[in-house]
Amino acid sequence: MLSKNKIKYIQALSLKKFRDKYGVFVAEGEKLVQELLPFFKAEMLVVQQNDAGEYPAGEAEVLTVTSGEMKKISNLQSARNVLAVFYKPAGILEVSEIRNSLTLALDGIQDPGNLGTILRIADWFGIANVVCSPDTVDVFNPKVVQATMGALARVKVHYTPLAEFLSQAKVPVYGTFLEGENLYQTQLDSHGIILMGNEGKGIREEPAKYVSKKLFIPPFPPHAQNVESLNVGVATAILCAEFRRPSVP
Repeated sequence: MLSKNKIKYIQALSLKKFRDKYGVFVAEGEKLVQELLPFFKAEMLVVQQNDAGEYPAGEAEVLTVTSGEMKKISNLQSARNVLAVFYKPAGILEVSEIRNSLTLALDGIQDPGNLGTILRIADWFGIANVVCSPDTVDVFNPKVVQATMGALARVKVHYTPLAEFLSQAKVPVYGTFLEGENLYQTQLDSHGIILMGNEGKGIREEPAKYVSKKLFIPPFPPHAQNVESLNVGVATAILCAEFRRPSVP
């Protein structure tokens, strides 16, 4: 039985102020919940009647509900059979990790789907840290959590003023600009920071000061009248693929 207070509590977690207040976030769906359970401590597990999934919930409170009750607490258009409330991790940004690996930095990304996609890209290309400006959409937004498809378990996300972070990183910083060098003809380091800008405004002036190498993803054929710009998720994937391309003798 799901009490009215529990329903209100879970519904409130769709808002950032309540996720921050209680230090938790919501994930929905059998596959996603099963993927996150080994990495995040669960506060509550809500399972629909007749669900046959296996959920090692540990000390979490486990509640069995009807399909109607699940619809009341779901953030999705079509409610899933399981919903979990997880405690948010206390992520610590280790400078040593940044200086010896490839890192993504995001300047004002607003769309939850874009952030979720970028985390999946980071996961695919073995990028362990994503550093976000404070005004980037909250990674624990339910839409972002769903869009990560479990990548949230393996990629650490940090929020900090980007200009200050970039000024102290002491590694090459790459960013995409129309006046940049052709990506496919530029020597790329195995470590550094790839800075991606806002969907509409691109990289803002303050963090742009710390870009040491400006890159451009050329259209094909050159100078063709194509779309004005690439989606930030697509551009991130192209850049990460080039950075991870093995050297050809």
